[in-house]
Amino acid sequence: MSSPRKEHLGASSSEPLAVIVIGNGPSGICLSYLLSGYTPYVRPDAVHPHPLLQRKLTEAPGVSILDQDLDYLSEGLEGRCQSPVALLFDALLRPDTDFGGDLQSVLTWKQQKERAIPHMVLGRNLPGGAWHSIEGSMVTLSQGEWMGLPDLQVKDWMQKKRRGLRNSRATAGDIAHYYRDYVTKKGLGHNFVSGAVVTAVAWGTPEPSGSGAQAPSPLFQVTGVLTAKDQSQQPFSLWARNVVLATGTFDSPARLGVPGEALPFVHHELSALEAATRGGVVTPASDPVLIVGAGLSAADAVLYARHYNIPVIHAFRRPVDDPGLVFNQLPKMLYPEYHKVHQMMREQSILSPSPYEGYRSLPGHRLLLFKDDRQAVFRDPQGVEKVFGVSLVLVLIGSHPDLSFLPGAGADLAVDPNQPLSAKRNPVDVDPFTYQTTRQEGLYAMGPLAGDNFVRFVQGGALAVASSLLRKETRKPP
Repeated sequence: MSSPRKEHLGASSSEPLAVIVIGNGPSGICLSYLLSGYTPYVRPDAVHPHPLLQRKLTEAPGVSILDQDLDYLSEGLEGRCQSPVALLFDALLRPDTDFGGDLQSVLTWKQQKERAIPHMVLGRNLPGGAWHSIEGSMVTLSQGEWMGLPDLQVKDWMQKKRRGLRNSRATAGDIAHYYRDYVTKKGLGHNFVSGAVVTAVAWGTPEPSGSGAQAPSPLFQVTGVLTAKDQSQQPFSLWARNVVLATGTFDSPARLGVPGEALPFVHHELSALEAATRGGVVTPASDPVLIVGAGLSAADAVLYARHYNIPVIHAFRRPVDDPGLVFNQLPKMLYPEYHKVHQMMREQSILSPSPYEGYRSLPGHRLLLFKDDRQAVFRDPQGVEKVFGVSLVLVLIGSHPDLSFLPGAGADLAVDPNQPLSAKRNPVDVDPFTYQTTRQEGLYAMGPLAGDNFVRFVQGGALAVASSLLRKETRKPP
């Protein structure tokens, strides 16, 4: 089979591709690797520490994992993820990592080009997706090794770059570079198109070609705009038999929905603070930067501002000891900087004035509105209104997936179609062993869209999708 080329985007094409992947982050990269003929087999000398899984792996020697029953193999596995195939692939790649072990992967990889499925990966950014939008010095939440993709360990890549992990974690800049390098080193680049913004995906079932003919599968039309390096834009229209949604959830930051939120000094991304700091718009002598939120993005913003001695007001609705706060779920030894922020949040709520110069936390405060003269109005836990002058506002309260290119913005694809789509609370409803959406044949969703929120576990979704597509596409007549 021939692979697709970027020239497909040069003009509208009516010849359908087997697969179009929308999103070029870790999910899309891992899927492209598997669709490019890279095939996982169990090493003949491997012994998995999980006895039940080890017994199952010995039942089909020499048979690729992609060709085995993923439901059967994943049965009985437990871990930090709800997806059975994600747990399976993670257990094969990192056999005992949750127990502090460092066992080698039980998999070996063979490139079998005859198994490759033509596909195209469309992304707004360079390969790596949203990782290129994160401030480069920020360290990853997950351990550095857990950010790796199949058959290229992060620690090996970093050693060659003469880089090292920080407290077992990598910087966002290193990981973004690693993902770009991965695409190059594995020879996947011809499948990737950067600067491609998808504006619409439509589908329908073609008419049967003759009497008694089997009803054909649906075809998808993917349209959008390709932005070149010189910023010129070119529309494109492609057809595909299958579409995989791998866009992640960082496209649409969540809003408070309060008056004044659209004022120019109110932002919803950490990059705004970085730009203001570099440009001298905010300095140690400025009014405080207001950071709204009690998650890791807000903590990253606090750490960034503190690094540059920028005064901070940190407001959040929940109590500091709320068990739902992410800080109360992270091991202190692995995440000392986040626990430092949590300590600042806690001690400020007890002690006044603050023991941390230039930092003030407002637990249990609800934002009411922003004023034109850079004032933020709150209601405190006792119902008293308070007003603070600020230089800049960062509202960092999460984000939502942007599926505006789908009919109905993809709302009917969620587990509960009557509620907003949410990676954590209401993901796309998919079959757990194929990741095909339950409401549309040929449409797949993976990564955070399907509820897999860590790079370590998105790779299981890629395994499930690739296994399903291989079965489906290899049945087609040449």
